[in-house]
Amino acid sequence: MKKQLRSYGIITVGSVIFALSFDWFFAANAVGMGGITGLAQVLNVLFPALSVGIGTILLNVPLFLAGWKFIGFHLLASSLFSMTVSSLAMDGIALLYTFSPMDPMLASICGGAMMGAGLGIVFSQGATTGGTDIVARLLKLKFPWLPMGKLILIPDGVVLALTAIAFQRLETALYGAVALYVSSKVMDTVLYGLNASKVAYIISNHWQKISDAILAYDRGVTILNATGAYSGSEKHVLMVAFRQREIVEIKEIVHQADPAAFLIVCDAHDVLGEGFGEYQKEL
Repeated sequence: MKKQLRSYGIITVGSVIFALSFDWFFAANAVGMGGITGLAQVLNVLFPALSVGIGTILLNVPLFLAGWKFIGFHLLASSLFSMTVSSLAMDGIALLYTFSPMDPMLASICGGAMMGAGLGIVFSQGATTGGTDIVARLLKLKFPWLPMGKLILIPDGVVLALTAIAFQRLETALYGAVALYVSSKVMDTVLYGLNASKVAYIISNHWQKISDAILAYDRGVTILNATGAYSGSEKHVLMVAFRQREIVEIKEIVHQADPAAFLIVCDAHDVLGEGFGEYQKEL
């Protein structure tokens, strides 16, 4: 029960951040938004009496019913909660405070970043804010190797085209596209970036000395056998996985052992195993 309450508390925070980003940056500056919220914006233009929050709830009903069969009750329940909180928060914040317009590009960048952070927090608990987020979750079942941020770009891009037609301003959709791109990047950073790691490949004639130094630093080393294409001589390549914060120490260890060592450092995500993360099934 404690774990579930904590999860719903985190979902609430993410949902409110999402709602705040909409009122502060999107609605106040007529920046188009993707997803069901974007469709609710279109309906609000056509029928001003229908608020964006209520429109979002109404449009989400058929999607939730469609997603129930494939995604399961837990996601449905938590997503219903997130959608309700975010929708009511949108209308509530709009009633309490009216945000002043700002430069649309600044609004797109800041709004996209805040929206991505909110969505990332919600997704981290296995929930969604409804709408095309559910579509992205369904696509995730088919394409589990694709990040959520990229999957959301597909249905949201279609909605942005509709907002351009409704607002009769191409700039609305273009600014929305900028916000959508920033949002997807921030969302993936929230979901995957906290576990970002590095992999180093080290080629050196003093490989044993470097290996011993890295092992003393309490990092594992894998020795790969290789052959130099030009010289034809046998080589030993050291492969080392380490966390982002350890990159300075790893470079220093290699340099001290052999200043002429050839070092390649690559980005690595989802490093699993001893000393790193554990496997968790994608929700």
